[in-house]
Amino acid sequence: MTDRRPNRAPETGSFFQRDPLWHPPAFAPGYKSTVLRSPRKAPISLDNTISEITGPVFGHSMLGDLDDDMIHNFAKPGESAIGPRIIVYGRVLDERGKGVAGALVEVWQANAGGRYRHKRDGYLAALDPNFGGCGRTITDEDGNYAFRTIQPGAYPWPNGPNEWRPQHIHFSIFGHGFAQRLITQMYFEGDPLIWKCPIVRTIPDKAAIDGLIALLDMNATIPMDARAYKFDIVLRGRRSTMFENRLEGN
Repeated sequence: MTDRRPNRAPETGSFFQRDPLWHPPAFAPGYKSTVLRSPRKAPISLDNTISEITGPVFGHSMLGDLDDDMIHNFAKPGESAIGPRIIVYGRVLDERGKGVAGALVEVWQANAGGRYRHKRDGYLAALDPNFGGCGRTITDEDGNYAFRTIQPGAYPWPNGPNEWRPQHIHFSIFGHGFAQRLITQMYFEGDPLIWKCPIVRTIPDKAAIDGLIALLDMNATIPMDARAYKFDIVLRGRRSTMFENRLEGN
């Protein structure tokens, strides 16, 4: 991939603070895990440290040939994962709408039956020997990313007597600084379990929930192969910095 930014100086300003009204609270009794994990004291606002402003740099040389193809990256030769084949694509942006180039996007998920390939997953659904459930890719110079996978299944979990997680894919994104790290989940348009999920219900703003729902994009499908879902991801943006009495970084 050709770098179109050889003369662009890296941004060095600190990142905007997170909006507590947009993100779920640390303590949400309906999501039982937060009861023991949430802080007991009020949060303290601190400015970004140098180590948070600067961050990891990832290159395409670290990626394997099939890291972005979860249909085949754990499959035996000539075989593939079982389930509805999909493409997930979108852009990684910051709060100013600028594409975040070179961001590492890592994903993991349950298989088509709703089971993770993990020794602690005791759900009765069968494991798929050709599906590992994890992959990764790096955004291009405009912040675009894409990967192939199968649509995960819903599964029960012990938060209540009869509660099910909606179909979802976990995302971990490393941007241009450790303060820009984001771990989130992507849901699928039309899944009725989204609005019944105690984890989803911890999010106070419906618009924020809507931002976690990937939309079906029939124009991006591969006929007779895979449907496509579009999912944009917004990371924290940087504040402007002063350079020779001029604002930089916008």
